[in-house]
Amino acid sequence: MIRAILFDLDETLFDHRRAVAYAATNWTESVSPGHPLLMETPALWLDLENRHLPAWHAGECSFAEQRRRRVREFCGRMGLAAPPDPDAAYADFLVHYEAAWSAFPDAAEVIDALAGDGLTLGVLTNGVPVQQEAKLRRIGLMDRLDPVLTPDSLGGNFKPSAECYLRAAAKLGLRPQEVVLVGDNLLLDAVGPTRVGMHGVWLDRYGSTPAAAPTAEIATITSLTRLPGVVRALGRVSAAPPWRTAGAGQARWPSTAAAATKRRAKPRRS
Repeated sequence: MIRAILFDLDETLFDHRRAVAYAATNWTESVSPGHPLLMETPALWLDLENRHLPAWHAGECSFAEQRRRRVREFCGRMGLAAPPDPDAAYADFLVHYEAAWSAFPDAAEVIDALAGDGLTLGVLTNGVPVQQEAKLRRIGLMDRLDPVLTPDSLGGNFKPSAECYLRAAAKLGLRPQEVVLVGDNLLLDAVGPTRVGMHGVWLDRYGSTPAAAPTAEIATITSLTRLPGVVRALGRVSAAPPWRTAGAGQARWPSTAAAATKRRAKPRRS
C-alpha cells in the first residue's frame, strides 16, 4: 500500500531550466552587452551545474566553493573577464534567477488531487534548505508539502546514496515500499530509490534518450498528470508493477525498457 509520495523539486515541481535560461542570458548581457554567444549561455550554465555539483555532494568542496568554480569557468568559457569577487558575481546571477522562479503548470493540480487521497506528500531534494524552501514558498507549494527533506535533515546523505532514501522513509515513519519518489533524474529519483525498495517514478518531460534505459520496475511518465494513475495502480498491486503486464488497457505509461529505447528526441541538458 502506498502511503506517501516524495517529489524532487528542480525540474519536477519547479521549472529550473526556465529560470536558468532567463538568468544566464540576462546576467551575461549585463556584464557583456551584445555578447555573440548569448543564446548558448543557458546550456553552458546547466552543463557546469552537472559537472560541479557532484564535488559538493562528495564533500570535496563547500556549497559556496562549487558556485565560485562555476562562475569562474563560465566566464572563462564565454571569454569574459574573471570576476574579482566570484561570490558577488553569483549573487548578481541569483537576482535574475530568482526573478524567474515558477512552478510547472501541472504541479499544483496534481498535488491537490493526490492530497485528496489521504497521502503524505513531501519533497526530497539534494538542494540546500534555505533556497529550496524559498522556491516552494514563491511558487505557492510550501503549505501543500510536508516534510521538505534535504541532505541537511538526512545526515548529510545525498541522492542516490541508499542511506538518503532509507532515512527519508524513516522520517516519514514508513517502510521504503510504502513510498513513491518521483523526479526528473533517472538515477537519483528512480533507479536509486528502487534499489532500496521504494517505488521510483521517472518524470521524463523532454523525451530524453538515457544512456541506460529504465528497468521494467520503473514507471516513466511525461507529465505529472499521469502520476495519480501510477500511484493508484501501485496501491492495488503488491507483486509485479502493473506496467510489466501486457494485458489490454494496462500499458498506460511509457514505462518499459523497450519503449524507452525506441524514443528519439533531443538530449537532456540537466
